[in-house]
Amino acid sequence: MSQADAKRPTGDTPTDWHAHPLEEVYADLETSAEGLTAAQASDRLEREGPNTIEAEEGTSPLRILVEQYSSALIWVLIVAAVVMAAVGHTIDAAVIAGIVVFITLFGFVQDYRAEQSIRALQAMATTYAIVRRDGEKREIAATTVVPGDVIFVESGDIVPADARILEESNLRVDEAALTGESVGVSKEVGQVDEETSLAERTNTIYKETVVERGSGVAVVVETGPETEIGQIATALEEAEDRETPFQSEMDQLGKLIAGIVVLAVAVIAVAELVIGETEPLQVFLTAVGIAVSAVPEGLPAVVTLSLALGARRMADQNALVRRLPIVEALGSVDVICTDKTGTLTEEEMTVQRLVTNREVYEVTGTGYGTEGAFLQDGDPVDTERVAEVLRCGMLCNNVDLGTRERDETGTNGSPGDGTTTAKPTGQERTYLGDPTEIALFVAAQKAGFDHEALAEEYPRVGQIEFTSTRKRMTTIHETPDGDLKAYMKGAPETVLERCNRELVDGEIVELTAERRAELEQQNEDFAEDALRVMGFAYRPDVSDEQANRPDERLEQELVFLGLQGMLDPPRPEVTDALAGCLDAGINVVMITGDNAVTARAVGEEIGLRSTTVISGPELEEMSDERLANVVEDVDIFARTSPEHKTRILQTLQAKGHTVAMTGDGVNDAPAVKNADVGVAMGIRGTDVTEQASDIVLLDDNFATIRDAVKGGRRIFDNVRKFVNYLLSGNGGEVTMIFSGSMLGFGLVITPIQILFINVVTDGIPALSMGVDPPAKDIMERDPRPPEEGVITDRIITSIVGIAIFMTVCLLPLFTLNFYGELVPGYDVLGAVIGWSPDYEPSRELAQTMVFTGFVVFEIVRIQAIRYRYGLGLFTNRWLVIAVAVAVTLQLLVLYTSTGQLLFDVEPLALVHWVQIAVAAILFALLMAVFVKVQDRYFERY
Repeated sequence: MSQADAKRPTGDTPTDWHAHPLEEVYADLETSAEGLTAAQASDRLEREGPNTIEAEEGTSPLRILVEQYSSALIWVLIVAAVVMAAVGHTIDAAVIAGIVVFITLFGFVQDYRAEQSIRALQAMATTYAIVRRDGEKREIAATTVVPGDVIFVESGDIVPADARILEESNLRVDEAALTGESVGVSKEVGQVDEETSLAERTNTIYKETVVERGSGVAVVVETGPETEIGQIATALEEAEDRETPFQSEMDQLGKLIAGIVVLAVAVIAVAELVIGETEPLQVFLTAVGIAVSAVPEGLPAVVTLSLALGARRMADQNALVRRLPIVEALGSVDVICTDKTGTLTEEEMTVQRLVTNREVYEVTGTGYGTEGAFLQDGDPVDTERVAEVLRCGMLCNNVDLGTRERDETGTNGSPGDGTTTAKPTGQERTYLGDPTEIALFVAAQKAGFDHEALAEEYPRVGQIEFTSTRKRMTTIHETPDGDLKAYMKGAPETVLERCNRELVDGEIVELTAERRAELEQQNEDFAEDALRVMGFAYRPDVSDEQANRPDERLEQELVFLGLQGMLDPPRPEVTDALAGCLDAGINVVMITGDNAVTARAVGEEIGLRSTTVISGPELEEMSDERLANVVEDVDIFARTSPEHKTRILQTLQAKGHTVAMTGDGVNDAPAVKNADVGVAMGIRGTDVTEQASDIVLLDDNFATIRDAVKGGRRIFDNVRKFVNYLLSGNGGEVTMIFSGSMLGFGLVITPIQILFINVVTDGIPALSMGVDPPAKDIMERDPRPPEEGVITDRIITSIVGIAIFMTVCLLPLFTLNFYGELVPGYDVLGAVIGWSPDYEPSRELAQTMVFTGFVVFEIVRIQAIRYRYGLGLFTNRWLVIAVAVAVTLQLLVLYTSTGQLLFDVEPLALVHWVQIAVAAILFALLMAVFVKVQDRYFERY
């Protein structure tokens, strides 16, 4: 008996749930078709644990720590420490060893925080389940489903747990994640033999499988690790562990730096050992200094942390980044293909107009409030005049009234960490279902229809599900007279072409060609007013055979009932968001299932660039060449299918565009998956589409896409800034050491001092640059070309220029404080700036001057790099704090006995700070001129 079985109420529950009668299943689980009470569910969740599979735990802290020692640089430093200890330089060896520990701990902390940030983001990507508790439907986090719960699934859902089917309608499930079979499995109510293989258990659905079609009701039999998929430790889609493009570019850069280091060390070794008379140990220290100064030790960790924290900021703005590498693509997006309903519009639809009995009626009321009246020419009418079309809208409808649980975080679903048991703090009464169907449901309620009473009077006995291809849905009901009747709703043209009769004042009359044309014109009139229109019809003569095996033959020779026109107003923030995208060089394309007239009306209202429209049928008739010629000039595609989305996407990508594609339905998943940036809707989107996406919009709002692009550009800018900052500092150190060695000065700065600069006084400000605010014009530039990496020609010239200018300004400081009287003009300069008579130049003092000069120059470098982004020093308080900390640490090194001993430095007098200040001013002037020259020859960004 399994561990889970031991926890069950009866203690001796079966594992072959598929082979037992439903009565036994209910008895073993101590449940019923009505499901559990909230108290029972809470007790079982406490006993059974969360409905999660304990598969991949992420990278362990120990592994993260061990990986810090995989760098060749770390081992170079370790070897250097060992050699120095062997030759008697114990203090130097101890300092290098301490720096190695600091580097590894520094990297560990950053990588660990990045790992925790990623896991926190993943925890936010919670799937939900609809269950029946306390006799009503509730939407809860899938992690809180327990054995005995009665769940509801429909097309696009990921099954939350192993469950035995109680009811189904045309239910088919993709079980490839569990069985490897690519063909969907049709499900049905019943009992199968105990020996039946997993792939043939048609009466059971399994956790992490995908509902392809239809709907069903089932009782949960296993959760978490006791599910079939939990026992074989398989997941629907393993998380991808991809190296970010930034890291890939940094790896290539590392190889280039390694080559430069080898060349520089070889030149120095030949010059010092063969030509000069330098001791081998000193040459070794110089080589170590070159190696240490050339490689940006903390850069990979800084990049990863910056991406992770940036993604976290974007999540706070309702854009959940599921894959960190996508941040780079966000900065390159130049086309956004977006849905209309719910993304550009409110998706709180309200029926405002009806056509039935050959008359047009107005409907009052807004939103989901049930107060409203039906008017004709401004006067109220009897609801019986509109009853049939409204009854059809409520019966051919999957909306239900229920509750949505609110957890401790204030959001729908699981608790903050995504793994522990949630204690709901409140419940929200709501409609559960598609917004279009909710609008039809509410309109019927305004006419006095009661859902439960109507369902009892007209019980549903069968249905043919809506799909994006069919564009219609049909349900079969038993009437109070005992007859069977089919009701259909769908796109008006789809419904009309299946009708040959019309209901007028209670009489069925022929639907003439003239009347059909009038209805088509009314549909177009509604659409011109930006109304979304649905058509309704019924079939009175349904046979038992048709009800038992419903198919498309049932959907012929129908009686037309009327039209309902729903208004879905644009979101108030969309117009500004769309204008912002256009200003940023991003074209917006609306791809909608609505008709061309409605789509054009909405496009004009929100301010699309043009209102050229291509419909789905027109698209199908176009050759690939013809579509490629016109796709960049079209802003609206109407009456489209998911297949059309994929074709539009591929055509835009073939034209060189970086495309963000939104989607919500299960059939949208291929287009979302193949887009450069796949965007899923977090509220109305299916689980399958969310898992195929790169970003999930937690509020389904187009403005959030705009904000995500802005966030992506900000992250990329910040990465560029601190890459430029760190590499320019490394370049200055290499140039300084190499120049000093070639000029016969020996080691102008020690390896220990270089390590301190790279890791502490440069590393801390670099981290703070990761939270720099966005440039004011960040959404006024054109998108970055996708082939453009982090390091551009401008950044390369910046690194080289800064390195040269630092060397030019710091070498005189070394020379002046090392050679003293031998420097021409020494006496005059000493008199001007007031050197004391007992001033004695030395190598230690000269190295201290260079060491401190590098730290002071960081302030100038920071502003030189941030200047072109329009950022002042005080626009980032964390950067100010970081610089202050770096300077404070440098002062502690200079003016404490421990710092002087460890880093082999001398305390500096006022005269020395004057020299450094003069050098810093010269460096600032050179950088100011250099930036102006760069602006002339390079793009600003």
